[in-house]
Amino acid sequence: MSNLPPLRDVIAAHGLRASKALGQNFLLDEQLLDRIAAVPGPLAGERVFEVGPGPGGLTRALLRAGANVTAVERDARCLPALAELADAFPGQLRVIEGDALKVDPVEACGGPAHIVANLPYNVGTALLVDWLESDAWPPWWKSATLMFQAEVAERIVAKPDSDAYGRLAVLAQWRCEAKIAMRVHRSAFTPPPKVMSAIVHIVPASAPDGVDVRTLARITAAAFGQRRKMLRQSLKSVAGALDALTQAGIDESRRAETLSVADYVTIARLLGSA
Repeated sequence: MSNLPPLRDVIAAHGLRASKALGQNFLLDEQLLDRIAAVPGPLAGERVFEVGPGPGGLTRALLRAGANVTAVERDARCLPALAELADAFPGQLRVIEGDALKVDPVEACGGPAHIVANLPYNVGTALLVDWLESDAWPPWWKSATLMFQAEVAERIVAKPDSDAYGRLAVLAQWRCEAKIAMRVHRSAFTPPPKVMSAIVHIVPASAPDGVDVRTLARITAAAFGQRRKMLRQSLKSVAGALDALTQAGIDESRRAETLSVADYVTIARLLGSA
């Protein structure tokens, strides 16, 4: 492990440049990477699912922490660098070349795992929504420690009556605990992105009884899809939603961002299965 070359040397040796098309920005500060890897707690012997490892900066930190890492990378240019890392940590790293949106993480990891990833900006939200909308609960993942643009991170942890509060906040908070674990300055990346970033830590919690995730997703999509309109207008396309508002004692003249996560859970419960 001590013989590993600096990340900058690895990037130079393999001629790697961050791809805008793939939403790549490389983190090279190994102390920062170790701090990120520590967010989920002790990882010795734990399975970890990583998306978009690139040249393997965060992967190194996870392997140093003793994790067994399954990493999905679609950029073939990075595979030789990751292969060298696998040789340095025998038996700890499996690399899958492919699109994380198309990879079955349960099959890939072989069991429950922690997700730890510096997510590519262009697919990060889509992946998170997919993980949050799992029918099975508790889900396959034990926790998710994810790098996002700061604006997206704020949307995940936002509270009602704020500009950032929306569908993503409801999906993340109705059966999970979500918090911002740390903020990361743009200067930490190579090349520096135009925006600041933040690490979000999400842990599955108990799911409220009698709530279908597809129903909740449908309600929030309709409500926040027209967030500046009153609920009587934004939810009229969802069969039974206005009656559910009445039953829940929610004024249909309110707007989507004024309802709490518990309010959306109540509406979904009253509507039943999708």
